[in-house]
Amino acid sequence: MRLLTPTDIREIAAALGLRPTKQRGQNFVGDAGTVRRIVAEAGVTGADRVVEVGPGLGSLTLALLETGASVSAIELDPLLAAALPATVAARADEPGRLAVRQADAMSITGPEDLAVPVALAGAVFEPTKLVSNLPYNVAVPVLLTLLEALPSLELAVVMVQLEVADRLAATPGSKVYGAPSVKAQWYANVRRGPKVGRTVFWPVPNVDSALVVLERRQPPAGPSREEVFSVIDAAFAQRRKTLRSALGRWAGSPARAEHLLEAAGISPQARGETLAIDDFVRIAAAANSAADLN
Repeated sequence: MRLLTPTDIREIAAALGLRPTKQRGQNFVGDAGTVRRIVAEAGVTGADRVVEVGPGLGSLTLALLETGASVSAIELDPLLAAALPATVAARADEPGRLAVRQADAMSITGPEDLAVPVALAGAVFEPTKLVSNLPYNVAVPVLLTLLEALPSLELAVVMVQLEVADRLAATPGSKVYGAPSVKAQWYANVRRGPKVGRTVFWPVPNVDSALVVLERRQPPAGPSREEVFSVIDAAFAQRRKTLRSALGRWAGSPARAEHLLEAAGISPQARGETLAIDDFVRIAAAANSAADLN
């Protein structure tokens, strides 16, 4: 297995006539130590089936294949999606363990939408891990979409912009705690991993990056995800207001919001940034109970 070097990255890009775009968040990793560190953080082994979003020129893809894992990659850019198999074939021992689908990761609705490596003989690809260098501008929605669409995922290790990593891993009361923090908690226990310097990328971005580790957990019992997420969205749409005010439109009126909050055991004067996922679940449950009584 031969991983990509900075020189390889530039040569492949030149051969493709590729000019990385900010619009698609195209910053390619050219450091073998960095991609191996991501793979090690995820604990990837030959028994894993890994989904990778935005493989780009293939740096992380090759490091994943190096472990013996099977990889299903989702690449939005048609040029990169078409070129990746050839890059892997030239450097990997078993290129048949990779399959690439040219698609928007936001369009994935289930494992049947993922490409299946030839080595798996046509079985549906049910990934155990998500390991990716996610494009900065779509990192949160892509992550939440795949956690919902792919219930077989046990672990996600993604590299994102440092600010996004801090937001995803934030705890109640933190200045950067917000709707993404709470929604991630619905699916997983979240922690921030190591910081990644900007110099390992080409082109060099204007921000640092970090890993985020999400270990799947059972979602809270009770109200549906949609019901709970609607409460979260309402609470953080006006995060400086008390929940009595912020949830007024969602509940029908501030007075009804106050009633539901009290039924859930939450102070109407609290703010959304102080609540954990289980608190939002209780609010949604209180709304359902009140609706059943009407």
